[in-house]
Amino acid sequence: MGKTYIDTVKYTIHSKFNVDGLVEKPDVVGAIFGQTEGLLGEELDLRDLQKNGRIGRIEVNTNNSGGRTMGMIKIPSSLDRIETAVIAAAMETVDRVGPCDAKFEIERIEDNRDAKRKKIIDKAKSLFKDMLNDQIPDSKEIIELVRSDVRMDETVNYGNDKLVAGKGMEKSDEIIVVEGRADE
Repeated sequence: MGKTYIDTVKYTIHSKFNVDGLVEKPDVVGAIFGQTEGLLGEELDLRDLQKNGRIGRIEVNTNNSGGRTMGMIKIPSSLDRIETAVIAAAMETVDRVGPCDAKFEIERIEDNRDAKRKKIIDKAKSLFKDMLNDQIPDSKEIIELVRSDVRMDETVNYGNDKLVAGKGMEKSDEIIVVEGRADE
């Protein structure tokens, strides 16, 4: 999209057009401004909206073939949904471009904030997953971590087979043989 001259583009009006003749991009833009002027009152006058930065630069792509001009139009808007829809509906009333008959049809009004919302949701999910992975363990996990560390510090290897035994085993008068560490 070309330079829009507005800070926040909330919506983009997507329209297609067909003209029974060869016309240029400025002719299409002029027809839109000229045939919607005064149609919706002062509050929704395209020239004023563009001057005030509520409507961005109208982008027109044309294709000439067989003595006809067809193309696509994009109009960025910082107006609310209803005002944007009214502007879009008014564009469909344009029926001439220069001396030629024309038909304008709105294809859709795109909510540009949807892409931003998707990015926000994806980033929030990622941050939440990272937070869960990096989070301090709960009290049961803390107790088990301390217990296992203390057990490791209190053990020694005994004999040729390097059996695990408690510290001070060599000085004890008696030893208790168990099947596993959990049986202590």
